Amino acid sequence: MAGEHSPSDILRKMRRKLMNIFKEQPNIILDELDATLIITKDEYNEIDAIAGPTERIRKLINTVVQKGEETCERFLEVLQNLQSEIPELDEMLSEFYAATRGDSCHTNVNGTPAAEGPLLNQEQQNRIGKEGESCHTNVNGTPAAEGPLLNQEQQNRIGKEVKEKNFQEVLSKLKLQKYFQEKLSLSKILEIDPETMVCAKPESSEDVPWYFLKKLMILNLTSRNIRCSVNVPKDETATVVKTNFSNLFDKPGKGASDLCNPLDVITAVFLCADSFLQQEIMMKMSMCQFALPLLLPDYSKDSITLMLWAMRFIVKKWRPESLEASKGFKEATMATTPMHVISFIRLGKCSTSKSKVLNEVLSNPHHHHNFFVTHSMECGDIPRKISDGLVEFCWYLPCGKRNIDIFTEPVLIANLRGDANVLHSQVHFLAKVSSAVFIFVNQIGTDEFAFLDSIAQLQTRYFLILNPQPDQQEVTSSFLQKLVPLMKLERNHIIVKNKNMNTSEFVEQIQSSIKDTLEDVTDLMSIEKMAAFARESEICVDEDEPRCQHIKEVAEEITGAMKSMQSVAEYKMKKLPLQGELWKKWSKLGKELCRQRNRGDKPVEMYNSELRLEQTNLRKKQLEYDITESLSEFVTEMANMDNGERHFFLKWIKYLLDATARQELSELREAYKQQYKASPGASEKLTDLDKQISDSSLGLEHFMREIGQIYEAEVTLVQEHTHSENMRQYTSLPSIAADLMLNGFPLELLDGDASSISEQWVSAVLTNLSEKLGPDTKIVVLTVLGVQSTGKSTLLNTMFGLQFAVSSGRCTRGAFMQLIKITGDLKEEIGSGYLMIIDTEGLKAPELAKLEDSHEHDNELATLVVGLSDITLVNMAMENSSEMKDILQIVVHAFLRMKEVGHKPNCQFIHQNVGEVSAHDQNMRDRKHLLDQLNEMTRAAAKMEKKDSAFTKFSDVMEYDPEINNWYIPGLWHGVPPMAPVNTGYSENIFELKKYLFDLFKQRKGRKEPFTINQFTEWMKSLWNAVKYENFIFSFRNSLVADAYSQLNLKYSEWEWQFRKIMHSWVEKAENNIDNHPLNQLDDLCQTLIQESNNILQIQKQKVLDHLEQYFNSKVENIHLVEKFKTDFALSAESLRNELEIYSKQRCDNAIQRCKGMGKLINIQKEYQGNIQKQVSELLQRCKQSETELDDSFLQEQFEQMWRDTVKPLQGMSFKKHNIEMEFENQLRQSLRHRGSAVSQRLDAAGKLSGKGKDPFEVTKDHIERSYYQRFKSIFKNTSNNEIQVFANSLIKDSQEYAQEKVKAKVDFDPTYCQLLLKTIDEKLHDAEYHGFHTNTNFEVDLKLYICRHILPTFQKMHQNFFRENDPLTCLEEMKTAYYSTFKDLYQEKDKSQKRAQALCSNCLQSALQNAIDKKLGVEIVEDVKASCTNHELSSRAYLQAVILLELLEEHCMENYKHYITNYEGFAKDWIRKRIIKNYTGGTKIAGIATKIIQTLIRKTKGAIEQAKATKKENVPEFLTEVCDILKDDFVIDKGSLEIVLFQNATKASEFANDIVAALDDVEQNLISGFNGDCDIKEILSRLTVQPDKEIFRQVLGCGKMCPFCGVPCERGGSGHKEHFSETHRPTGLKCCRYVCNEKLVATVCTSSVASDALFRCAATEGRFHPYKDYRRVNDYFASWDIPPDTSIQAASYWKYVLCTFNKELAEAYNAKEADIPDDWKTIQRETIKAEIKKTYNM
Repeated sequence: MAGEHSPSDILRKMRRKLMNIFKEQPNIILDELDATLIITKDEYNEIDAIAGPTERIRKLINTVVQKGEETCERFLEVLQNLQSEIPELDEMLSEFYAATRGDSCHTNVNGTPAAEGPLLNQEQQNRIGKEGESCHTNVNGTPAAEGPLLNQEQQNRIGKEVKEKNFQEVLSKLKLQKYFQEKLSLSKILEIDPETMVCAKPESSEDVPWYFLKKLMILNLTSRNIRCSVNVPKDETATVVKTNFSNLFDKPGKGASDLCNPLDVITAVFLCADSFLQQEIMMKMSMCQFALPLLLPDYSKDSITLMLWAMRFIVKKWRPESLEASKGFKEATMATTPMHVISFIRLGKCSTSKSKVLNEVLSNPHHHHNFFVTHSMECGDIPRKISDGLVEFCWYLPCGKRNIDIFTEPVLIANLRGDANVLHSQVHFLAKVSSAVFIFVNQIGTDEFAFLDSIAQLQTRYFLILNPQPDQQEVTSSFLQKLVPLMKLERNHIIVKNKNMNTSEFVEQIQSSIKDTLEDVTDLMSIEKMAAFARESEICVDEDEPRCQHIKEVAEEITGAMKSMQSVAEYKMKKLPLQGELWKKWSKLGKELCRQRNRGDKPVEMYNSELRLEQTNLRKKQLEYDITESLSEFVTEMANMDNGERHFFLKWIKYLLDATARQELSELREAYKQQYKASPGASEKLTDLDKQISDSSLGLEHFMREIGQIYEAEVTLVQEHTHSENMRQYTSLPSIAADLMLNGFPLELLDGDASSISEQWVSAVLTNLSEKLGPDTKIVVLTVLGVQSTGKSTLLNTMFGLQFAVSSGRCTRGAFMQLIKITGDLKEEIGSGYLMIIDTEGLKAPELAKLEDSHEHDNELATLVVGLSDITLVNMAMENSSEMKDILQIVVHAFLRMKEVGHKPNCQFIHQNVGEVSAHDQNMRDRKHLLDQLNEMTRAAAKMEKKDSAFTKFSDVMEYDPEINNWYIPGLWHGVPPMAPVNTGYSENIFELKKYLFDLFKQRKGRKEPFTINQFTEWMKSLWNAVKYENFIFSFRNSLVADAYSQLNLKYSEWEWQFRKIMHSWVEKAENNIDNHPLNQLDDLCQTLIQESNNILQIQKQKVLDHLEQYFNSKVENIHLVEKFKTDFALSAESLRNELEIYSKQRCDNAIQRCKGMGKLINIQKEYQGNIQKQVSELLQRCKQSETELDDSFLQEQFEQMWRDTVKPLQGMSFKKHNIEMEFENQLRQSLRHRGSAVSQRLDAAGKLSGKGKDPFEVTKDHIERSYYQRFKSIFKNTSNNEIQVFANSLIKDSQEYAQEKVKAKVDFDPTYCQLLLKTIDEKLHDAEYHGFHTNTNFEVDLKLYICRHILPTFQKMHQNFFRENDPLTCLEEMKTAYYSTFKDLYQEKDKSQKRAQALCSNCLQSALQNAIDKKLGVEIVEDVKASCTNHELSSRAYLQAVILLELLEEHCMENYKHYITNYEGFAKDWIRKRIIKNYTGGTKIAGIATKIIQTLIRKTKGAIEQAKATKKENVPEFLTEVCDILKDDFVIDKGSLEIVLFQNATKASEFANDIVAALDDVEQNLISGFNGDCDIKEILSRLTVQPDKEIFRQVLGCGKMCPFCGVPCERGGSGHKEHFSETHRPTGLKCCRYVCNEKLVATVCTSSVASDALFRCAATEGRFHPYKDYRRVNDYFASWDIPPDTSIQAASYWKYVLCTFNKELAEAYNAKEADIPDDWKTIQRETIKAEIKKTYNM
């Protein structure tokens, strides 16, 4: 019988019909056979060459038949696959089947009869009876064909091949082939690329799986709507004449071959996903209330898998009927929860859609939802290829409301896809696990009866849902009678769907049957229990995978200890002890170290030392704990597993921990409820239960937290030298945690239980992460803030497909961060490779509300996460307006703090549960109200931060537009949970928000480069350190800010030097111009120079401002962090301009004054020089007229006599000189004229200014107001160090420097000098900085007297020197030798041009060039010094101090330290001068610099000579005048010396010019030789116009202000800043500060003091005690200092070491007692502080 119906026989019988079918398009079948490799290429070419289509098909069939039975089977398979494309083929196969067997007819999806039995349909194959079986009767009464067409082996083989073919076809169509082997991972799906920002329909089949996953991950209910946009049917009549109806009923082409059924897509995606992605897909589908795969068919292996592992983590809540009254609920893992299972299967082809009916059964009448995919959904009508045999299911969970609940208990509804007749394994499995099986069948015939008979023995309750045709009702009834005893059917087990029953009645009847089953059947089934039945039915279980099972055992062993514990809290205390009280106490000590609330009367540093010692002891105690066996095993397994195993391991650990904690929480909540009912008021029992609930959280984060604590303890003790580096055991842990982050596991940032960060642990993890990803990897950060249980985590999960915990019974507190990779063009557009998302605990948490520091905790959390983020989402889902105000205040406070520290995150307000389309417009008033609230909160926060004048409205804090910074999101659920699906509007709005956020990231890239991971780490540490202090804004210190500021400062230093250099050059030219200018034209020149200098100053200032603007607009790293300092540097540019204006004007005024002062003397000299030349000419004439030749001795005698006679009148000439003492006395009395008679008497008593002693000025009690002195005597115990004495010494020093500057200018004394000096003293005496001194007029009188007495001799000597150096007689005497030499040469007629040229060069040009060199050399030395500095120490005051401190450390000399502390300016100037002298002594550097200048000047001089030659001047005077005019800006040639050269010089100008050029070479060598290796560098420096040491110090000094407490100099850049700052402060005892009570030096550092509640008093506080914390309120000077509170041992460790080392010597020097040194200061190592300085200043 088998041979009669072999595949080859079938083909022969169908040959003629096949030839007719394919004659129109023979290439279809030919190409298909070629594609499936049934025929060879040669055979294909041979057949294709046949001309006639009929002959071509005949040849094709014959070729196939000749290849044998297996090839014929494959050919039949091809024919069946072509049925959908060729309807005639479908009809032929159906007819052939009816003729050969006559079995009951079924229809295909497209409505055509299906060919069953003889071909490839799996249903038909399995339905074929045994060979030779007697004929059965079909439902229509016709005899059935005897026996099958194919034997069983053939059927099975063909069935497998068809399945494999279908499977490959679907994977190929979806382009998923490579992922079937490699498997898709969750991290791959979560990656963000440009495609994730697009929500368009898929364009082709290969887009479908990605579209489905993308939509599903964001919980979009349309994710199963997968019709491609190019396949959407279009109205094909559009191009037809509107009145032509000829093709009205033609079928529009749907392109069905390119479409997939959604179930095929879901099946394919599950098969191509790894087990962790499968879990995530299950989770998301469950939230969307999509049916989940229970049994997943895999056609590639012809296997079925129970998806137990995939649904392990689905947790649901519901309220069964039993808890309705108490309003309780159940929360459980669905995989382990026993419940009734109701299965639905289909037998044969049914007219009723099973899935559609199930959707009606499960849907509330008020709200319909498509749990299952139906034929009417998008692509639901596409034939299924690989999903027949899929068992889907839904849970029905009651909400506890009778009018809504369909069933009062949870129930699992299973739905088998495909014909049950051919799905034996699935049917048997479902029958075993189900409380009832509902069978959809139209009518019952022989085959249907056989199937039902075969499952009747399976122990379950059956329901038959019938819909027979009228002519089949009798046969169906007949078979039903037979089935009643077999299947134990009752009348109510039969549901007949007839025309008289509407859908509602039909559904109610099914629901009623299910309810009856729930009441009658007591056996329940969990999915976990189903695994045993699956194995019996040879169904695979995904959880049976060897790795999964092995790791499950390991995880159970690790967590097994919980079973022996009474509670989770006990387990945590015993097995995870490090994160308990020890860690919490350590955290509290860390905050106390910063806040100093419990210090009492203890000295700050001693208290800090105690706290740090206690912290160290706590770390030691942590390490004393033996690591528990479970934790040790946890760490070992983590370290030894590969990534895949570790993922399984952590999943199992999380699952087991969550399950245990969930069970205990449920019991505790119930106990709390019962206790509350018994005693509603507060009771100890309720309090205890409340604490137990808080302590009963247990999850993976607790194990990771314990690991972090182990690591922290070890690292801390190594840093404190308690443990050695080689004893470390846990160095690999951060690397493992970094791998977990890369695998998608969140890292705990803030431990909410301790309200603290494991800073070193988190930093180490992030550092390892940076190493794995590369140091240049950048991240953008998104955070969310809001009230507890308002959907923050859900919002992030929906937006990015994440798994942040969303339990409303919140147990875990703190903040967690998770990484998502950004790929494609989007990575470039936002400048970042990863998005870091930070999820936070809810603010205003009820369980924290009772704690006194709850508001503080919320503020810390908000400040931290806002500070870390680029964009912050503020969740506003709340109704309580007072609560909203609290939240806004916290959030606004955080943003205000960020604004002040230079960070500007964007803020978006999210209003949830606002669903209307018109929400945005209707909430306009609400937005106005929100803005009012924000403004109000801004003012409140500003007041708290003492910034109330700077911030009065929210827009002062950040850019805020109510129209674009507010988002309205509808509610999450569409209906009543737990059966409500996610609201599509929620998902769509979240998606729009996501797109907008990434647009913002793109915009922010232009303004702020994202942080690298290492920068993010540093920023996080700085933020957290500042958060721990009460005053965040003044506590914030960050290395990124410091580095960015340092780079800006160095840049500004460059711009400043360029500005100064240009002005030095201009001043040099201006002075030369003035000295070369006629005396009577100086006033006009002065006006020209003033205008010229103002223009240059303005241009150069604008250049600096332009540089500044360009720098801030550049891509310099972290420039945005220092934007608040931009104004300071702009002000510094203005200040620099003003300084240089005064400098240039003063230099020009001095030059003009000098010229004018010398005018009379020069005129006298000029007059006498003319007389001398006249007398020399006459003498020469007389001598030449002598008849005898005169010898040299006679000539000299005659010349001497002539000289004496000519200059004799000058010897008796006297010049009027100033009575400088009288000038000073007059000016002094003038400045004190309004002070009263007592002042006049004091001046009279003081006597004359001259002749007084040299004793130093000393402040006495007579200088202080009496009442003030009595109240504040202690200040004056050490007169050399009190503030008033320091101020007086400073004024005296400034006055001396003023006088020295005037001396250096080589000008004559002017009465205005004294006037200006006294005016400057008056200004400083009345300066606001010193208003608190309470000095009286005696102080002013004595100080001015002292200054005048000490300055007077300097000005007197200056006046004398001026007249001595510029005396005409002296000047003429210096010319005497030159005149005699010229006289002698003229007499002897030796007037050679060369000698005159040499005289010009040696007597005029060389001295002029030397002066020019001295003017230029200072600037060039500064340039060279700055260029040669390796650490910028002479470009920045901060670097200068760092280098000096390192040198002092090496020198180890107390006197040097004392000099540095008490006179920083003097010390620094000396240090710079010594550095320059050392740098240029004994080498060729100074010669090299000078040589360049000399060569340039010689070149200019020669150029001027050539230029003058070109004018064709005939005589030498005119020629030299031209040369001098050309060189007037470069140097000054002495006119008197030039006159000697011109005297009777009759040489030709051109010849003389050549001789000068030749002689200049000797001048060049002479000048260069003056800078050889043995030159005196000190002498050279002393004669320079621009003193390099002073010029450099002027640049690095900055503003010159000192800390009002410890005296450290300000390190801010420029001189125009409003706020002063120093990186390192020092113990105030180093500045001689002592305790009043015991005279001991004070060991406290001011950075520690301002963090404490300690008090201080000084002159500025008028002797009254004032809190250090409020030091800014003392006066404007104190307010201008930014002294960050810092109590760490690292703060000022350098100076702590100095005081500790030189305590005794300093006490003796200051006449005080030694300071009490904290113990931990004694452990500070020199190498440690050296390393800290280098790190602090980035050296």
